[in-house]
Amino acid sequence: MGFGVERASADGLTEATPLPTPISYKLAFGTYEDALRMVGVASEPRTAGTVVSAARIQMFAATVQDGNPSYWDAEFAANTWGGLVAPPALLMGWLTPPPWEPTGRPPVSAIALRVPLPGTTFINAANEAEFPLPVVEGDRLTVVEQVVSVSPEKRTKLGVGHFVETMDTFTRQDGAVVATNRNTLFRFIPVGSS
Repeated sequence: MGFGVERASADGLTEATPLPTPISYKLAFGTYEDALRMVGVASEPRTAGTVVSAARIQMFAATVQDGNPSYWDAEFAANTWGGLVAPPALLMGWLTPPPWEPTGRPPVSAIALRVPLPGTTFINAANEAEFPLPVVEGDRLTVVEQVVSVSPEKRTKLGVGHFVETMDTFTRQDGAVVATNRNTLFRFIPVGSS
């Protein structure tokens, strides 16, 4: 079984040609002054296409070989958390849009990519998440992203650029805040690039 389009070759055998997966997010380009106009701007709420599931919780836990019973033991997790609990490191993954949908709608990029600045490269500089409530199996999460700050131009060993700080607020289906995630990215022009 393969993925792609099968076609006959000259010798009559079939071969699979992988389908292209157009995963590309367009960066917004502009000036520091343009970027400052986005400080305080919040995104429209974006709701996950699927609920938090035991299968994804356990696949993640298996990948990192984490035997925490909160991820594996349904009875223990229900008594402790109200259900199998989602690993904190999986938070952003619940709302990562699939790279393709049958509707043809392109995935929504993170708000940090929509901040108009010079620079073609990003690195994650800092991340701080808080969980006032557990994220459990069956929750359907919604996120609202906000631009908190954009630094003046900074020169680093990596290149010249700007630090962009965002705050994501995650709620579950009843509107309760389950997590906040403060993220700082450095958007820059790499040293040696022209």
